[in-house]
Amino acid sequence: MTEIPEYIVGVRFADVGKVYHFDPGSITDLQIGDAVIVETARGWQLGFVAALLAPQDSDGKDGWKSIERRATPRDLMVRKLWQLKEDEVLAFCRQRITELRQPGVKVVDAEYSFDGQRLTILYNTEAEKKVDLRTLRKDLQKRYPSSTVELRQIGPRDVAKEFCGLGACGLETRCCCAFLTEFQSISIRMAKDQSISLTPSEITGMCGRLRCCLQYENDQYRESLKGLPKKNKHIRTPAGDGKVIEVRALQGEVVVDIKDVGKRVFTREQLREVR
Repeated sequence: MTEIPEYIVGVRFADVGKVYHFDPGSITDLQIGDAVIVETARGWQLGFVAALLAPQDSDGKDGWKSIERRATPRDLMVRKLWQLKEDEVLAFCRQRITELRQPGVKVVDAEYSFDGQRLTILYNTEAEKKVDLRTLRKDLQKRYPSSTVELRQIGPRDVAKEFCGLGACGLETRCCCAFLTEFQSISIRMAKDQSISLTPSEITGMCGRLRCCLQYENDQYRESLKGLPKKNKHIRTPAGDGKVIEVRALQGEVVVDIKDVGKRVFTREQLREVR
């Protein structure tokens, strides 16, 4: 039986990135902010301790990989050198994409693993069909033979996170690169529940997708809507039958247009009494 560690270490590989959980192994005095070397599905990586958790609070249903060791000053310097080389790779990729005439393909970033054995190119495409980038991969592998080249397509939200910049709402820094570490599923229903205008400019972010902030208060609105009739529904009220023309979820009220009476506001409790 595998022994459960006393605590689990949350490691982050980007400033605002997802936290991955690891077994500290024989290292007993790790602190938040310490640099460590770990093995991941994308090769060896240098990351920073972002959290120290109890085992039951982590996501290690299938166990945790162990932290290899602390990162040394030399390791940090090596990582910095690989990062400098990433700029050269990125420039080469963008030049080749132009030469290969691949419209709609945007090379977003280039990432080396800590040991340089893997080189991952992140790209996005506006084309509906799958693009053929085998020539680009072949050229990269020839130019950087010491690394295994991988091309990985990312979505519009990931692109916005990489480039950062001004948010659609006017914030100087977009939520995705300020504090969001994972993207949740966003639906048009969230905007409807919150009575937000469905005009594209009102609900679309700089990435061209529904704004992530639609989910922030979604649970609160869903709870507040319980017991309230939907907009345009015909209901019975203390003042007579009418049509719901506005739902005020947070106030627990609805505005009803009643024939020969006009618009009246009723609370959730008043409607329950009629039922």
